[in-house]
Amino acid sequence: MGAKTALLAFADGDIRPTLRGATRSERAETEALVRQVHPGYVVEPADDNTLFDGTYPPDDLMYATVLAGAELYCDRRLMLDRPSELPEHLRGAGAGRRIIVHGMHSVVDWLGFAVWEDGVLIRSLSLSPDGGIQENIGKPYDFELPYWAGEHPVEPVPGWHNQDPYPLPFHPLDLGEEALRALFGFIIEGRPSPDDIDTDAVHLHGFRVTDPSGEEQAAREAAYAWALQNMGPPRRYRMGPDGTMHEVTPDSY
Repeated sequence: MGAKTALLAFADGDIRPTLRGATRSERAETEALVRQVHPGYVVEPADDNTLFDGTYPPDDLMYATVLAGAELYCDRRLMLDRPSELPEHLRGAGAGRRIIVHGMHSVVDWLGFAVWEDGVLIRSLSLSPDGGIQENIGKPYDFELPYWAGEHPVEPVPGWHNQDPYPLPFHPLDLGEEALRALFGFIIEGRPSPDDIDTDAVHLHGFRVTDPSGEEQAAREAAYAWALQNMGPPRRYRMGPDGTMHEVTPDSY
């Protein structure tokens, strides 16, 4: 699956101790809050999951839990190119609390996260190698500083010719894992720490959440169709005797 997240949390403070001591929430209470996150949408029960597998649900599916002093939601619709543009009704739902948004997508190496404290946006960052830095608001957190200082550069891939320098001073997913651990207390890929949260122990209720007008689904299908139509032909590579990679042309398949 790769490193993918679509997380929104409302918390009274640091959510990490809350997740570490998470217990199973009541489905009815959780459903009521899901309806607040997506007002006007059709909400139906779906299979439950855990935080281990639930950070990036399929389309129209949301995983959520209500904990002591915190709520956590996992939903692709919460991934925003500019995290600071979190809809007003969600910022209102987290008024007076800490709001955390974290999104990662390994296919395009995109990272976006944001934090509000008592209604004030403290930090928002969104970047990818193709899109560059789309948003960079507020003072970087301490966990970010080594990355911006150039201590984690992206090294060229061995064996590939004519590689351009990586367009960012670090890989977004590497920083994304650091942000995930600092803000939520766990990581998806990489070496886990003994202090990391056991994500398989955090139960999430599942809900199918759909737009009753069908407009959201239609727009999504249109975007998928456009992407397929404009996608170039697949390119294939083979390692040569000298250990370098060479593109394979169709007549040599």
